[in-house]
Amino acid sequence: MIIKSIKNNKVFFLSGLIYIFSINFAMAHGDVAPQPVDTTGLEPLGEEWVERNPYIGNELAIKIGASAYNQNCARCHGLGAVSGGIAPDLRLLPHDAEGDEWYVMRVRDGAVRNGVTYMPKFAVSDGGPLSQEALWSIRAWLETIFTEG
Repeated sequence: MIIKSIKNNKVFFLSGLIYIFSINFAMAHGDVAPQPVDTTGLEPLGEEWVERNPYIGNELAIKIGASAYNQNCARCHGLGAVSGGIAPDLRLLPHDAEGDEWYVMRVRDGAVRNGVTYMPKFAVSDGGPLSQEALWSIRAWLETIFTEG
């Protein structure tokens, strides 16, 4: 009787652990709806994508970008843009035309490998949820935390 009770408790305990860990995994990597970004006060950029970040050093854009990053990017790229190893560490993205070009390519085209989406398209112009103003404000914030590689 005691042995049967111990076996049942082990099974119950292990089942509980599996359930708890599977919920945490599903919640951490499940579908999360992108959050809207209010860009009120920023100069509108129009339909055509600009090549260089027009909001470099713009305090309002940096503030908006920090919030937008935390709501839309941090779950994959990490809090403070400190990557956990899977997604690129965005603090290392250079402040030059090449860095802007790479950033625009990723937010507009996303990243798909072997049929698996690693990063969805984020630009409204390409079917994503965020405006050019919102995306450049995120880039403006990223430039404030740049770290040499």
